[in-house]
Amino acid sequence: MPGNSFGQLFRVTTAGESHGPGYVVIIDGVPPGLPLDVSDLQPDLDRRRPGQSKVTTQRDEADEPEILAGVFEGHTTGTAIAIRIANRDQRSRDYSDIQDKYRPGHADYTFDAKYGRRDYRGGGRSSARETAVRVAAGAVARKLLGGIGVRIVGYVRQVGPIVAEIDEPSSITLEQVETNIVRCPDAGAAERMIELIEQMRRDEDSIGGVAEIVATGVPPGWGEPVFDKLKADLGKAMFSLPAVLGVEYGAGFGVATARGSQNNDLFTTEGERITTSSNRHGGMLGGISSGLPIVVRCAVKPTSSLSRPQPTVTRDGEATTIRTRGRHDPCLLPRFVPMGEAMMAITLADHWLRQKSQCG
Repeated sequence: MPGNSFGQLFRVTTAGESHGPGYVVIIDGVPPGLPLDVSDLQPDLDRRRPGQSKVTTQRDEADEPEILAGVFEGHTTGTAIAIRIANRDQRSRDYSDIQDKYRPGHADYTFDAKYGRRDYRGGGRSSARETAVRVAAGAVARKLLGGIGVRIVGYVRQVGPIVAEIDEPSSITLEQVETNIVRCPDAGAAERMIELIEQMRRDEDSIGGVAEIVATGVPPGWGEPVFDKLKADLGKAMFSLPAVLGVEYGAGFGVATARGSQNNDLFTTEGERITTSSNRHGGMLGGISSGLPIVVRCAVKPTSSLSRPQPTVTRDGEATTIRTRGRHDPCLLPRFVPMGEAMMAITLADHWLRQKSQCG
């Protein structure tokens, strides 16, 4: 079946293209009685929207959501929620000269290989603009989880070679993240990151980096033992986002050079609560939440659309060059943060409902 849906009990389905009329998300599984209106969605959408700062694409979209179904008198009804976000500032003419050329790093070729045709305007279905409605769905999931004390905060950990100093990921607050336009809570690193991103724009180039997404307040016991491990679903959630080429949690790839005696988190107690003295396991053991903060990192590639000339081929295989016009992020990381938070929230909301259905 086409992969337009994610989740089991908290399930989201999206539709739309970058240069079409807009996007729609259907959210199934939200219990009745949750207070909800567009003011709950707009803050996260504003953090994701284009044109918000000098280090993001200058496409100007307000990303104002419209709730079409599933809410009555300010509360969810328990039926499917439908949310629409219109496209208002698409410039399809910017892509007319590349309709028969394959953009390096994009899904142009693979869409042709799969469907025999593609929407070349801004990437069509593969565009990162699709994440706007995911962020709206994530805001619903975030509000649902907030009622049981789960908090999700993401931030930029790295841009190019510049790495932020973060002593305790679970202590980072949204207010710290939003103090600068690159969304890095380390002010010194943020300043250097902004300088690097601005240099990339001047060079008609782009740069990648790492975002870290942290969930606190998740109780132990969420997740399934085998194929639906919480870590597996979080991995799928993050990999489903555009431009993500790597996902790790906890110590991640650092375990490859560690000894077991160094890597094991030793159990201890805090009052009547069982916990561990460290969190190299990233809040999940055996794919089930341990009660410690869930810490996930995503490696995000440099933006593929460049205004500098690059060699490529046409659909007929003829050699040519390409310059991608239009408005693009020189670094995806600042706007990626709310996307990563949204997918974390959607995944956790799904596993919370699954845990409730199994264990009450």
